[in-house]
Amino acid sequence: MKLEYIDKTNTENIISDALKFNCFDNISMQSCLIYGDNFKALSSLLKSHKGKIDLIYIDPPFNTNQVFGITQNRKNAISRSKNSIIAYSDEMTRVEFLEFIRKRLIILKELLSEEGSIYLHIDTKVGHYIKIIMDEIFGEENFKNDITRVKSNPKNFSRTAYGNEKDVIYFYAKNHKKNIWNEIKQPMEKSDIEKRFPKIDKNGRRYTTIPLHAPGETNGVTGQAWRGMNPPEGRHWRTNPTEFDKLDSLGLIEWSSTGNPRIIKFADEHKGKKIQDIWYFKDPQNPIYPTEKNIDMLKLIVQQSSREGSFVLDCFCGSGTTLLAAEELGRKWIGIDSSEVAISTIKNRKQLKNFQYFTC
Repeated sequence: MKLEYIDKTNTENIISDALKFNCFDNISMQSCLIYGDNFKALSSLLKSHKGKIDLIYIDPPFNTNQVFGITQNRKNAISRSKNSIIAYSDEMTRVEFLEFIRKRLIILKELLSEEGSIYLHIDTKVGHYIKIIMDEIFGEENFKNDITRVKSNPKNFSRTAYGNEKDVIYFYAKNHKKNIWNEIKQPMEKSDIEKRFPKIDKNGRRYTTIPLHAPGETNGVTGQAWRGMNPPEGRHWRTNPTEFDKLDSLGLIEWSSTGNPRIIKFADEHKGKKIQDIWYFKDPQNPIYPTEKNIDMLKLIVQQSSREGSFVLDCFCGSGTTLLAAEELGRKWIGIDSSEVAISTIKNRKQLKNFQYFTC
């Protein structure tokens, strides 16, 4: 499926144009910050970093037709003061915006490793267009998730429509069968633990029990009798029944008064809940840069979809929070932005060390 619009450039021509740029010859395989147009910078990186980026997170302009600024005494998300300093302008037409994003996504795909992933953070007002463009570039089969991010407290009370407290993150892999996935879990809250592990043993450990059997019939060893018992009709033993003997000898099978065995699972051995696709990561109340994102959200993305030593790239890096998340988690990073305010903000982050700096 493709999104058609006026002046849509042929993909081959975009890549051909990209190969003409060479902003830096001496870039090394370490973290770097680049000031300048991100199409030129990304294009220049093709010579050194093609296929080497494990994770891309981008939070591009949302096509809001606004100018984002900051004031000296308070760095609000949006400042309309006459004395504010322009951080960046977001005033393209819809078609200009879509082509602007598409051109960069085409180059970003070239930079992704075979195990790489891209997360694109966008407003729901234009997200449906972006989703089609990403399907076209990365392939529908490589779509992994759309993540709803709750960004604020309830608002828009005077609006004649429902309030808007969310945006969306589209998550794609370069190859959906190979992408890095570290299965980061979410710790359970006390109420979850009490609900899911309602029993307490003599040592004070919370636990629950689960059946020894699972849905589906088999003709193998998991379908045979164990201690004179057959699995219920339409079900089979979860594992080779000899494993149940081992569990029973360790006191990890609970027998009911009627002789029904169940496997014991302790709360303190639970690895946590699988993270779902609705996230509650609200933006900072006093951002150091317009549209600064929640660092805990970015750390989750970095932990989930990259490894220590991986390259993490953000070509709309703004406040540099993605770069900071990568730095603190032992990843290398590449940040690109065309705003002097953004570059200055990032340079003032003392936690970011040992990086090269380029202009493009």
